[in-house]
Amino acid sequence: MTPTQWLICAVAALGFAFDIYAVLMLPLIVGPALGELGHLKPGTPAFSDWVGYLFYLPAVCGGIFGMIGGYLTDLFGRQRVLVWSILLYTVAQGASAFATSLPMLLVLRCLVFVGVCVEFVAAVAWLAEVFDDHAQREKALGWTQAFSSAGGFMVSAGYYWAVTYGCQLPAIAGTHAAWRYTLMSGVIPAIPLIIIRPFLPESPKWKEKKAAGTLKRPSFAEIFSPALRRTTFVSCAMFALSYGAAFGAIQQLPQIVPGLPEIKNYKPPIVAGAALAKPNAPASAPGAKPNALTSAPGKDDTCTTGAAPRTFAQQMVAKVQGTQEIGGLFGRVALAFLAVWIVSRRKLLRVFLIPGMIVLPAVFFWPATNNLELLRYGIFFAGFFTVAQLSFWGNYLPLVYPVHLRGTGESFAANVGGRTIGTLFAWVTAHLALHMSGATPFIKTAYAAAAVGLFVYVSAFLLSFWLPEPGDKLVNAD
Repeated sequence: MTPTQWLICAVAALGFAFDIYAVLMLPLIVGPALGELGHLKPGTPAFSDWVGYLFYLPAVCGGIFGMIGGYLTDLFGRQRVLVWSILLYTVAQGASAFATSLPMLLVLRCLVFVGVCVEFVAAVAWLAEVFDDHAQREKALGWTQAFSSAGGFMVSAGYYWAVTYGCQLPAIAGTHAAWRYTLMSGVIPAIPLIIIRPFLPESPKWKEKKAAGTLKRPSFAEIFSPALRRTTFVSCAMFALSYGAAFGAIQQLPQIVPGLPEIKNYKPPIVAGAALAKPNAPASAPGAKPNALTSAPGKDDTCTTGAAPRTFAQQMVAKVQGTQEIGGLFGRVALAFLAVWIVSRRKLLRVFLIPGMIVLPAVFFWPATNNLELLRYGIFFAGFFTVAQLSFWGNYLPLVYPVHLRGTGESFAANVGGRTIGTLFAWVTAHLALHMSGATPFIKTAYAAAAVGLFVYVSAFLLSFWLPEPGDKLVNAD
């Protein structure tokens, strides 16, 4: 690889890492944010409605503008669209930390998703056109996308750090809420990006065809032509199902983990001398703040008196989510290796679909409702089989569309299929949980996630029989 190719891979990896970093903040912070900004309680219809709004409406905006961004990527080039999309979601992510109402948070999350959806399409098209060698191209796409899971792990670690040490940081909007610090950390990718941006070259294949006047104008209608119709519809549907497994099941963990027995029965340790701090203060002294885990939702401030049980619950959420992200990272790495050796894309995808069809529903049906330790083991494998599929589409889609349609075709599958339809499964799980049997809202959510996970895996396996095998000649075709 040349230094230029290394630079392109580094920037693409940075973008993949931090777009997932930005997206996966929501499952971690949605509960505390709804409690502070809307005084909403888990298990109520209003809470479920707002979970659905925050998961789905930004995805719809991202899908719509992502489609436009894919078209602009084919029209104006990969590099320019890529950089500005990353800057957009970085600024919006930082601003969302100062949200003072749920509608304000919702609008800012919509802007975050717009940037993320455009960035993915531009980066994948860019990488696919930098490498002529098939094996080198597959490795570059696979390894750079593995950084998406690194971003997921980093946001879990960042949330854990914010929960544990947030009270030592300056207050945001008058509180030391961990969810605000987690959102603020979204400004991190802007720093290296601003430094590297002047050195980023345009895609050589796109630039060459553009300069020669041989680059055809992109067209939405053309991706539905007889030659590409089956590819467009099947990849869109399967991309949606891959996202359905992620958002309808594994990203529901923060709404499930606090209901596990180990967390519900947690007793904060007694610190020596603590009882002597205010010997004359009664247990219910005026102005004393209630336990944030069991009381009605209000301000989520990690520094309030008696917040230890809630802090412990949030720490366990971050740890479980981090374990899932590590599993996803291993899955992406496995995909990067196998993509070079398994020629058939259908067989490659089924390596993850078939075992995941069993593992994911089983994990949510039993460990997610009974045992924290078993859940941490099980969610590693659920993340392994589920997240690897997201890397699969980054490797597959550039091979099935010609240069002038690459961004447009990818954006339809990723943004209409994955971001718009796929994330709808988060809303499905939240509302299905209201009608499930179970002793608590946490158990109901786990059962709903198991049902949704089984449905999307079985559906994806059946659709894989209609997935077209790509022709490598399309990578340079126009």
